Amino acid sequence: MKVWSVVDLSSYKSARDLVETTDPELERPVYRRPGFDGIQTSHEMDERISAFLKNTREAKGLSRAELAQLLGLSVSVYGRYERSDSRMTVPRLIHLCELMGFMPTDMIFETAPHLWGKTPEEAEDRMKLTKLVERLPHDTMRDLIRLLERMMPAEQD
Repeated sequence: MKVWSVVDLSSYKSARDLVETTDPELERPVYRRPGFDGIQTSHEMDERISAFLKNTREAKGLSRAELAQLLGLSVSVYGRYERSDSRMTVPRLIHLCELMGFMPTDMIFETAPHLWGKTPEEAEDRMKLTKLVERLPHDTMRDLIRLLERMMPAEQD
């Protein structure tokens, strides 16, 4: 793994396709990789996360009150997540995954699919492959790992 020095920072930004942008929630410029529809603000990402939570809860047939009870929260506190008024912690995300049966990557994919590929089609294919692998029996998964390791080119340092 290459260690980047301060002198290499512009090379690092270029290698990662990062562009300088502003976010209304932050005082200083930040560097982000554009998504398929440009660069989302933090607020826009929060809204996508909120929509994912609401859609997933509704698909499971749970009311806000029922899910809040399972989380040990009041309805109003849980409701803040679905209205994007509050940001959840990683432990809360893990708890939601346990309760509703989704993987953290499912929510992240809904928010930032560009992390999975250079095009929407590539991103969808990569996520589809991930979901298929998640459902494999353990012994089949081990066989697939061995196969993929043989297919991958040796890493270059």
